[in-house]
Amino acid sequence: MIVTKQQIVKWLETAADIFARQENFLTELDRKIGDADHGLNMNRGFRKVMEKLPAVADKDIGSILKATGMTLLSSIGGASGPLYGTFFIRAASSVMGKEELTLEELVTMLDDGVKGVQLRGKAVAGDKTMVDTWLAVINSLRQQPGSGMDLALEHAAQAAEQGMKATIEMQARKGRASYLGERSIGHQDPGATSSYFLFTALCDNVLLSR
Repeated sequence: MIVTKQQIVKWLETAADIFARQENFLTELDRKIGDADHGLNMNRGFRKVMEKLPAVADKDIGSILKATGMTLLSSIGGASGPLYGTFFIRAASSVMGKEELTLEELVTMLDDGVKGVQLRGKAVAGDKTMVDTWLAVINSLRQQPGSGMDLALEHAAQAAEQGMKATIEMQARKGRASYLGERSIGHQDPGATSSYFLFTALCDNVLLSR
C-alpha cells in the first residue's frame, strides 16, 4: 500500500478545513498558556497554503511539501511559522521527485520533519510542545514495520492522541508557556493539539480513500 501525491494534496486541503473550524479552540488553548494567537496563525497560514497549492499540485510530493513549508514560514507569526515551516521543508528533503510513498518512505518523511522542528526549537520529549505529539507518532510507526500502512496509521493516530493529551500534566519548558512554571500544568499544549489535527488529517485521507 502507498500514499499518493493526490492524497498528500488532499491532506493539505483537509488540514486547512480543520484549522478553519478549530481556530477558536486552538486560540482558547493558547490563551491559557501562550499568546492567544495559535488558532488564528494556523488558520491564516493554511489559507495561504490553499492559495499557493493550485500552482504546485501537479508537481512531485517533495516540491508540494517544500512550497507548503515556505508559505507557512512567510505567513505565520510567532513560533508556529518557523516550526511548521521547518517541519514541511525538512519533510520534503527525502521525498523530492517522488509521486507516491511507501510506509517506510512516509515514516522517513515525517521523522525528517520532526528532527527539523527539534533542531530549530530545541524541544525534547516532555517539554510540553508539538514535539510530544510527533515523537509519539514516530515511535508508534517505527514499532510496526510489518503491520501494513492502514494498521500502522491507525495505531499512530491513537499514539498521537495520547501524546497530545500527555501534555496536560506536563510543565512547559519551552516558549511563552514556560514562563508560567507550574501554572502551565493542567493545560493541553496548543502546538501538540494542532500537530494532532495535522497528523490525523493525513491518516483520514489515506485510510478513507482505500
